Amino acid sequence: MPHFDLKEIIVAVGLIGLFAIVFAESGLFFGFFLPGDSLLFTAGFLASQGYFDVVLLMVLLSIAAIAGDSVGYWTGEKFGRRLFTRNDSFWFNKRHLDTAHVFYEKHGGKAIVLARFLPAVRTFVPIVAGMARMSYRKFLSFNVFGGLFWVVSLLTGGYVFGSVIPDVDRYLIPVILLIIIASAMPTAIHLYRENRSTIHTWVRDRRARTAS
Repeated sequence: MPHFDLKEIIVAVGLIGLFAIVFAESGLFFGFFLPGDSLLFTAGFLASQGYFDVVLLMVLLSIAAIAGDSVGYWTGEKFGRRLFTRNDSFWFNKRHLDTAHVFYEKHGGKAIVLARFLPAVRTFVPIVAGMARMSYRKFLSFNVFGGLFWVVSLLTGGYVFGSVIPDVDRYLIPVILLIIIASAMPTAIHLYRENRSTIHTWVRDRRARTAS
């Protein structure tokens, strides 16, 4: 997507739209595909250009991130194992929930903070925390820290980027692409490690079919 389109979309949806997107991606299972990292960075960049007040963005979007995770926790606590038996659909892919579950089991409470920087995983980790009946007080402390750190760091990065680099528009697309790649890589590596044997078998089968 050209960066002018992304800028126009963010400006068009305004604060309410940004709040809704961050809220949905943080804890509603159908929000896993939303572009949280690049959206926050671009919003910070737009704040540096006078479109938004960066402090107001930090406050509102931190609230959205924290509230979204809390709703995700409630969803997991309320519906629990039923989500694991739910059929895949356009809005729901059980694989993401399985990945988040493994990630949570491996990293425990700190997964709530780490997952903020992992697309898809960040949507499902609070759901898994609720399913695991993690103490809400403990969950909330990780949630608040992770939400604030995620929102403030990316908004600040975009704001500084837009403030200090001359002719910044020409560099925005490459930087956003780097952010998307960098944020997706840990999840991709994790999925590869978890499914290594299946992937290798598939590759061997493909090679065998090609050679025959």
